[in-house]
Amino acid sequence: MAKIIAIANQKGGVGKTTTSVNLSASLAANGKRVLLVDLDPQANATMGSGTDKRTIELTVYQVLLGDSAVNDVRVTAIQGQYDLIPASRDLAGAEVEMVELKQRETRLKTALGIVDAEYDYVLIDCPPALNLLTLNGLCAAHTVMIPMQCEYYALEGLSDLVNTIKKVRANFNPTLRIEGLLRTMFDPRNILAQQVSEQLQQHFGDKVYRTIIPRNVRLAEAPGFGKPVLYHDKSSKGAQAYLALAKELCNY
Repeated sequence: MAKIIAIANQKGGVGKTTTSVNLSASLAANGKRVLLVDLDPQANATMGSGTDKRTIELTVYQVLLGDSAVNDVRVTAIQGQYDLIPASRDLAGAEVEMVELKQRETRLKTALGIVDAEYDYVLIDCPPALNLLTLNGLCAAHTVMIPMQCEYYALEGLSDLVNTIKKVRANFNPTLRIEGLLRTMFDPRNILAQQVSEQLQQHFGDKVYRTIIPRNVRLAEAPGFGKPVLYHDKSSKGAQAYLALAKELCNY
C-alpha cells in the first residue's frame, strides 16, 4: 500500500510543484515506485514532467468526474521514471461540475484506491487555494507536506493551512497528519529567513525537515526543459537537495 502525501500550501510561489516533480524523480532514483498526481489547473507539474498539457486527451479531470479510471489516464515521465496523472486547463471547471456529485470530497481517494498497491509513494500536487480540488487531495492523503519560504507572510498562511488540516481531519479524514514542513528557496545570507527558520524549528520541532531547498538557478531552469532537475544537472545544489529530501523521507 502506497504512502500518499499531499503537497499543499494555499500560498502560491512557494515551491509546491517544484517539490512535487523533483521529489518524485528523486524517490524514483532511489528505487521507489512513484505516482505523481497533478491537481492544479495550471498543470505545471504535468509540463515539468515532460508531458504537454495542450495535447493530452485524458487527465485527472476525467478521473474526478468518474469518466475514466486511473489506469486509462496515467502516463510515464520518461525523464523521471515515475508515473503521472496529468492535468489540463479543463480542471478549472471541475469544481463547479463536482458540486452536484455524490461524495465529491473523496472522489480522488476512491480513484487512487484501485492502484495504490502498485506504488510506494503517491504525491499529490495541490493547487494554491483551499478549494474542492485541494480538499480532494487532503482527503486522499495520509499526510501533508508543506513547502514554504522563510518569510513573515508564510507564517501567517501556515496557521490557516494547519487549521484547514484540522477541519479536514475532524470531518473527512481522521488519520490525516502533517508529514513535515519543507523550507524552500532558502538564502542563508538573508537574516529574516534565518529567523523564520529558527521559529519554525522551535514551534514544530522534528516536523521541520533537516533538508533545506536552496535558491538554485538549475532548479528554476529545469521546468523549461520539461524535466526534473536531476535529469538537467544532477550535480547542482537543487538536485542534491531533493535527493537528500528523498532519503530523509525514506529514513535512509
